[in-house]
Amino acid sequence: MPSPTTLEQIRRESEKRLHPSLRNPNWLILRRRRQILEGGLTRLPQEKITVLDVGGRLQPYRALLGAWVANYIAIDPIVTPLVNVAANGEAIPFRDEQFDFAICTQVLEYCAEPREVALEIWRVLRRGGVAFISAPSIFVRDHDDEYWRFLPAGLRHVLRDFEEVEVVAEGNSITGFFRTINVFLVSFVKPRFLVPIMQWSVVPILNLAGYVLEGLGGNNDLFSANYSVWVRK
Repeated sequence: MPSPTTLEQIRRESEKRLHPSLRNPNWLILRRRRQILEGGLTRLPQEKITVLDVGGRLQPYRALLGAWVANYIAIDPIVTPLVNVAANGEAIPFRDEQFDFAICTQVLEYCAEPREVALEIWRVLRRGGVAFISAPSIFVRDHDDEYWRFLPAGLRHVLRDFEEVEVVAEGNSITGFFRTINVFLVSFVKPRFLVPIMQWSVVPILNLAGYVLEGLGGNNDLFSANYSVWVRK
């Protein structure tokens, strides 16, 4: 799928990620990621903050920060109207200890050296600064230059320089099961003209089934499809 290029396209795509439709095969984890981020905002300083968005071509979670933000800077190798600086996460072009909060969602899997991205985020955060990171553990490959999938121990290893690392599953194993079925169906169903039909029928049913049955899985995250991480320097 091509990246959105106009500001209006970007805003629509951003809204779809922040408030996904039941027709979205990723609804279960996108909904949970928003909850995890919203629930952790108390970790941020109460005064105005400077934010760095690594991979910030869309910025779906910027709206959640509201009046907290004094300055919001986005870097991404692909420039959109929201990107301030064209740069990779492995080489963030800012001085040490410049930011209070960093966001890096669904980026590490595209980085050949995710450890370098982690070290760069650590470097540019002020002492006591916080970052919110997310990464997939189960997903189809959607780009030839994709490198990684992550499990909790792997994320802790990559982020080991931070004083605090809290890995949170974006839903348990039942969530991961239903989300994986949805993604598989939408990605591989043939003929392709059936995809919109499935998004209006099968996908919402599977999303609701995952939501209703999630409680049966308890805290079992062995098949969680995605993880969020809160870290503090």
